[in-house]
Amino acid sequence: MQNGQPIHTGKVGAEVSLEDAQAAARQCTLNALAAIRAITGELSAIKGIVKVTGFVASAPDFTAQPQVINGASELLGEVFGDVGVHARSAVGVAVLPLDVPVEIEMIVEV
Repeated sequence: MQNGQPIHTGKVGAEVSLEDAQAAARQCTLNALAAIRAITGELSAIKGIVKVTGFVASAPDFTAQPQVINGASELLGEVFGDVGVHARSAVGVAVLPLDVPVEIEMIVEV
């Protein structure tokens, strides 16, 4: 979501390209960081990124879910360095709310 609207809709590997899905994963991660900042007051309160779970609405023959979620993991590495190293799952699903292609869930230590 960006400005209250999905930046892309559809299935990755059909209506959404790998590159657009990676951008969506980055945007999801930025949104999660904004939510964390709203609670903690500042991102420096984050002591570690524990786990990232990425859900990818996938066309039936799409198998590059980990590459999609790299968009989230790479952003966390850029922002936090070693603190951003995390466990991760990348899961293909049939559909996500609002027909978005990617959803990110994060567990962080503050």
